[in-house]
Amino acid sequence: MKLNVPMPFDDANLAEQFCSVEAVVQIGRTVEKAGFHAAMVTDHPCPTGRWLDAGGHHAQDPFVMLALLGAVTTMLRLQTGLLVLPYRNPFVVARSVATLDRLSNGRMILSVGAGYLKGEFRAVGADFNLRNTLMDEYMRALKTSLSGGEFTFEGTGYQAFGNRIQPGPLQKPHPPLLVGGNSRRAIRRVVELGDAWNPFFTSADGIDTATTRTAAMTGEADLIAGIAYMKEYCGQVGRQVLPKVVLGIITAPREKCSPQALVDRIGRYTELGVEAAGLIVEGRSCNEWCDDAERLGGDVISKI
Repeated sequence: MKLNVPMPFDDANLAEQFCSVEAVVQIGRTVEKAGFHAAMVTDHPCPTGRWLDAGGHHAQDPFVMLALLGAVTTMLRLQTGLLVLPYRNPFVVARSVATLDRLSNGRMILSVGAGYLKGEFRAVGADFNLRNTLMDEYMRALKTSLSGGEFTFEGTGYQAFGNRIQPGPLQKPHPPLLVGGNSRRAIRRVVELGDAWNPFFTSADGIDTATTRTAAMTGEADLIAGIAYMKEYCGQVGRQVLPKVVLGIITAPREKCSPQALVDRIGRYTELGVEAAGLIVEGRSCNEWCDDAERLGGDVISKI
């Protein structure tokens, strides 16, 4: 299994530790050396104070952060974890994706979701009630516009007649397109439009569904049921190649778990068909965080 890591740049309370170019350089090089597959950054351009006070979190601009990480690493994959696609015109997203993939030598991984924070939809001028419809449409627009050639696409409030986004991404036909979310709607979406399903555990792993506001996935049984439904829906629509499963996080914040227990857990998820998953790295300072990343590299990643 490949192991990914969420980046710590979003903690506004520790901005003096993590929100600097120096921190990006140190953290990026550390996780690459430790053997992590991908660095993940999330997306909340303008969250509400009410949600933040209830346990939500800030997020730096995902494409800026991934570009900085890409500039100081050579092998580390660069993953949105995840990008709220209905917030942005899909062709603007396609331009950012193509640029990042091209200049990082083909290391971009795009995980997208429909979003759930109504106040943030309102702030960025996106339609919360149409988010699922727009999500499907925008994914189609993305795939069309990332072809590297001239394209035509008519969407909701925007049109492209013979437009081009060049140079296109290095990865063909486009960077891996992951679909986030735990709902059956999200599973159908990945079967119809995506390359991989990117679910994440909710309350069982210390994440409060009051702030994530997504369908619950509280343990292994829910994941197994989701994979079974994905196989069933593939059969219904005639998709022969099952989408990959990239699990968000398999450790909880501040969870005390021995290296062998983590290796065993990773082995179990591998048996279930999970190709990649995230491990949380802890630390209140940049040095502490990097020390923990190095520990996981030596005690866990090197053992799988």
